[in-house]
Amino acid sequence: MAASSAEVVIRPARPADIPSLVRLLALLFTLEADFEVDGGRQRRGLDMLIAHPLSRIMVAERDGRVVGMCSGQLTISTAEGGYALLLEDLVVDEDSRGQGIGRRLLDAVAGWAAGYGAARLQLLADRGNDRALAFYHRLGWRGTGLVCLRRYHPDGSGPAPDPIPS
Repeated sequence: MAASSAEVVIRPARPADIPSLVRLLALLFTLEADFEVDGGRQRRGLDMLIAHPLSRIMVAERDGRVVGMCSGQLTISTAEGGYALLLEDLVVDEDSRGQGIGRRLLDAVAGWAAGYGAARLQLLADRGNDRALAFYHRLGWRGTGLVCLRRYHPDGSGPAPDPIPS
């Protein structure tokens, strides 16, 4: 069956999906100058996201194969007086693009966040990824006056992750 004609199911990620998600992140990180492909780090991050109650990874599955993913995390916004959703890691296999899968993944993560009352959605995109920026603009996303900055822990190790709340 052709990739575009098989049914695509959008569902929450499971631990068994992690190898497929690492593969998808490797595709994404080759486009993003700020990140490196490191399977071990990506696995740790995915494990944490799947286990954390205030994060969600949705996957697109076709014929038993994960062909796309989108992750999101709830943050507490003082501007909103409640939760806001930080969307991350939207990626769809090259041969599955242009079929509405990315939009469906975004909508699924946004719907999950809406259940927590998240009114604002935000994301970061690579300045040089014109295809992704055009996609987001078609879906109604707009730039802001904010600038993204980052810094690593001074000793280079970064802070130890907090335990997952029970």
